[in-house]
Amino acid sequence: MQASIQKDQAPSGKKPLLLRLLAHFFSYLFHPLFIPVYVLLFLLRFHPSYFSGFGEDDRFKLLLTTILNTVFFPAFSILLMKGLGFIQSVLLPTQKERIAPYLTAMIFYFWAAWVYFKFNPQPDVALASFMTGVFLTTVAALLLNIYFKISMHAMGVGGLVGFFLIVMKSNSMLMTWPLSLAFLIAGLVCTSRMIVSDHEPRDIYAGFFVGMGCQFVAAVVIM
Repeated sequence: MQASIQKDQAPSGKKPLLLRLLAHFFSYLFHPLFIPVYVLLFLLRFHPSYFSGFGEDDRFKLLLTTILNTVFFPAFSILLMKGLGFIQSVLLPTQKERIAPYLTAMIFYFWAAWVYFKFNPQPDVALASFMTGVFLTTVAALLLNIYFKISMHAMGVGGLVGFFLIVMKSNSMLMTWPLSLAFLIAGLVCTSRMIVSDHEPRDIYAGFFVGMGCQFVAAVVIM
């Protein structure tokens, strides 16, 4: 009887299946590769003045360039590394496996920040600042990865919150609901990583504040 009861009980520390499924869902939905695209879509759709001088063709080219440089090329590079045997898993579970992807992402984010946005015929300072912050975040992640496995997801949502705080400070639009949404997303993502990853709490907290801090540094330099 006792053995039967123990068999039916969930292992100690095991989260319910639905909770784990939701955690995986939010982890994929707000993967750090997607954050720059979400930020750009927000600015294109909701900000009243950013990109006001851009036509529909220019907006589409800007969106396509962002997707290529921040999603497609980094993701393709990781898949290529996996195919060639440089990494064992696309989930990058170890600090060693994250080194090459960080270096690759730095190249594409540098291109997006300094080559396309900074020297575009119609540059937008805020977006250039954001992409520079993303680049600085990858640099910080590479360096901190030497000491501990800092959370990439937390850095992504930290950058999202940091950039929205910068937009709020600029008084260019009412940021009540966007900032509230950004904090909600950050909470969901960080909690999800606590549930379904092997990160320690310090990895999550450090990632969030590093991502946010890099946005502040970039804003001081660019804006």
